Order: sequence, then C-alpha cells, then structure tokens
Amino acid sequence: MSARRAQLLVATTSFLALFAIVGIALYGLPFFYDFMVRDFGWSRAQVTSGNALSKLLVGPLFGFVAGWLVDRVGPRRLMVAGILLAGTALVGLGMIETLAGFYAFYVCNALGNLCGGPLPNQVLLSRWFTAARGRAMGFAYLGIGLGGALVPILAVWLIERVGWQGALQVLGALIIVVALPLALVVKEAPAVPASATSTIRHHPPIGPVFRTPAFYLLLLGSMCSIAAVGGTNQHLKLFLSLDHGYSQGAAATIASLVLLSSLAGRLGMGWLADHFPKKYVMLLIYLLVASAIPLLLLPDVRGPIYPFAIIFGLGLGGEYMVIPLMAGELFGVRVLGRTMGVVLTADGVAEAVAPWLVGRMHDASGTYATGFGALIACAVTGAVAVALLPRSSSPPGPLSVPERGNEASLSFPLSRRERGQGVRP
Repeated sequence: MSARRAQLLVATTSFLALFAIVGIALYGLPFFYDFMVRDFGWSRAQVTSGNALSKLLVGPLFGFVAGWLVDRVGPRRLMVAGILLAGTALVGLGMIETLAGFYAFYVCNALGNLCGGPLPNQVLLSRWFTAARGRAMGFAYLGIGLGGALVPILAVWLIERVGWQGALQVLGALIIVVALPLALVVKEAPAVPASATSTIRHHPPIGPVFRTPAFYLLLLGSMCSIAAVGGTNQHLKLFLSLDHGYSQGAAATIASLVLLSSLAGRLGMGWLADHFPKKYVMLLIYLLVASAIPLLLLPDVRGPIYPFAIIFGLGLGGEYMVIPLMAGELFGVRVLGRTMGVVLTADGVAEAVAPWLVGRMHDASGTYATGFGALIACAVTGAVAVALLPRSSSPPGPLSVPERGNEASLSFPLSRRERGQGVRP
C-alpha cells in the first residue's frame, strides 16, 4: 500500500471512530436526558451524574495507563476495545430502568471513550502526519461534528418508531457497525528504515514534561475550557426543552446547528494551526467559547440561540483538536500518549464535574443563571492560562531525540506557499 493510501486509511479510521464514539456516544446521549427526567422522575443532577461519576472513576484509574499502553503497544487495540465498549454502553442504556443500571453502562461508555476516542486517535494521526498534522486532525475530528449533528435528527426519527430506549439501542449497534471494520485493519505507524528503528523505539521519560510550567498551564487551560464546553453542551437540550418549551424537533435543530458549526470550526482551526502559532489558535477557540455562553443568559433566548449555536459550535469544533497539537509542539510526539493520558484524564474530570454542578445549581435555584455564570468564569480562566503559554518549545531534556524517522515523506501535499518558504515537515 502506498504511503498516500495508508494515510487516507488512517484518517478515515480516525474519522469513523470519532464519529461513533464521541459524536454519537458522547454528544448524542444528552439528547435523551429529558426523556429520563420525564419517564423516570430523575432530577437534572441525577441525569448528568452518570457522566460525572463514570469519568471520575474511569479517568483517574485508567487514564495514564491508557496513555502508557498507546505509547508502548500502539493505538489500534485500544480503539477496537473502545468501539465495542461504547456500542455496548448505548445498547445497555436503552434497556435500563434504574439508576444503578444507568451508572453501570455510563462507566462502560466512559471506558469506551477513553480507549477508542480522542487519545488513541490523536496518537495515531500524529504518528502518520507531520507537515499536515493540523489538517489531518481537523479532517478526523469532523467525524465528531457529523456524528453529533446526525444524532438529534436520527433520534427524533427513531423515537417516533421505536421509542427513545429503542433509539438508544439502534445507535449503539450503529457505533460498532460504522467504526469497527477499519479499526481492525489500520496500521499503527508508518514503516521506518532499519537505521531509524532504535531511535523510533526509544521511549523518552515523561518526567521532564511534568517539570515544565507549560504543562500545568496547558492542563489548567484545557480543564477550564472543557468544563465550560461540557457543562453547556450537557444541559443544552434540558435548557431548551424543559425551561423554554422547545419541541423535540426544534431542540434537535439547535443541537444539530451547534454540531454543524463545529465542522467549520474543526476545518478552520486545523488550517490555522498549520499556518499560525498554535497558542494563538488555541486562545481564539477558548475566547469563542467564553463569548458564546452569555447569550444563553439573555431574557429572551429564542433570537440569540442561533448566534450562540454558531459561535459555540465554532469553538467546540476546535476544542479537543487543538490540545494535542499544542502538546505535541511543546513536548514532542513520542511522549504524546502519556502526556495526553494525563491531560485527557484531567479534562475528563472537569467535563464530568461541571455538568453535575450546573445541574445541582439549577435544582437548587430553578434557573441556569448561576450555573452558566460559573461556566463563563471557567472559560475566561482557561483563556488566561493559554495566553500565558509559550508560543512553542523544544521538548525538554532527553525528549529532543529525533522523533520522526522517515515520516517527513508521509504528509498531505504541501501548499505552494509552504513549498516556496521551505516549510519543514
């Protein structure tokens, strides 16, 4: 198989995995929360606590281990396990009637997201792409937006025919059918010359990364912004349906608009990350998130909800994608699995706790004003942390060992501008 075809297979594999595991299983589940509130009598804090408790359990216990496994044995095996876990989780959530079952299958979903979601796909793409890494990441992450945009529309159609629980079971099966076949055959890394084998197999220590201030600024910034995104996204359907009387179809339209806008965000931010300092691209993304949420606090939300959906979607599109790009630039690709294992674990905690806290605030006050205000503060804090990051950095200490072997030949064709300026892969 040619290098170009191999890259296309890698990008398509990641696209479908993220489409299924993040787009359907993560972003799709909140669309069903209002049914659980109505049919089971659960509170908003309870329906968002499944995401919170599962990620608080799974992230700290398995996050770094997953990153270590990705660096040591490669991302493919974890992706296969994650796809199966995520599909099983949605089928199970379509069968439960108790909180205990709800929590058990949400743990399964969190494990699926950890094993098959952003972490292994970020490493897989970073191994195969160099000059066009941002564009490749942007293309793969389009899967999240398309999956998330498809779920509300497909869910409304399925709910009318098989009920909301049957719809969840169909979506669970769809995850496995869509994502598993290519994950079983994709190659984990490009072939390297024999002379480069010892260099590529060398696993530099992670300690120097943890001793740099930039790591903690990146960690704080990503946690705060992910908290703002997760807290808003998990409550959007509840906010529209239960607080403002939107019909299922109208709420689905807004949710889909957010995810469709995220497609432009992923492509645009990926292109910007290949042409401008990643720090400034990351700052732009975080400021978009911070500026969108206040629109939900206006007295009449029916007008501002469309600008919110577009602005928030643009920020959402670049959110997860830009973090590994920034981490790879600061610390190097060969420690990216372990670095992102820690970062994504912390981000998972933030993404889990924020919606639960916002739900508790709403249950106590009957309004989202306090909760959304807290999310705005989180988003602004994240932007400040990113503003303090260095523009770029050589990997600290022993991480400066050459990383790429012959990867330079495995990239999307360079633009005329890049060829003219002699841009390095």
